[in-house]
Amino acid sequence: MKQIWQNDLLRFLLLHLVGGLVGALAFGVLLLWSDFAGLGTLIARASDGPLFTVLLFFGLFVTFGSIAMGVGLMSLRRGDD
Repeated sequence: MKQIWQNDLLRFLLLHLVGGLVGALAFGVLLLWSDFAGLGTLIARASDGPLFTVLLFFGLFVTFGSIAMGVGLMSLRRGDD
């Protein structure tokens, strides 16, 4: 694990990924807590509620993590500037 943190690019990407995952977790919790469009109630009453919750958060993690990593990469300066 120490070798991964020595590579600057991987560390940069992993830190952005973690930021995206934290954002996804916060967004998902707020969606369920605020009961936006009845989503929290729908999941709570469903017999497969835990499965739906896992699927919701998986989609949010993939989306927010990818966006955070993409923003990080696009914000890098080019070497010839």
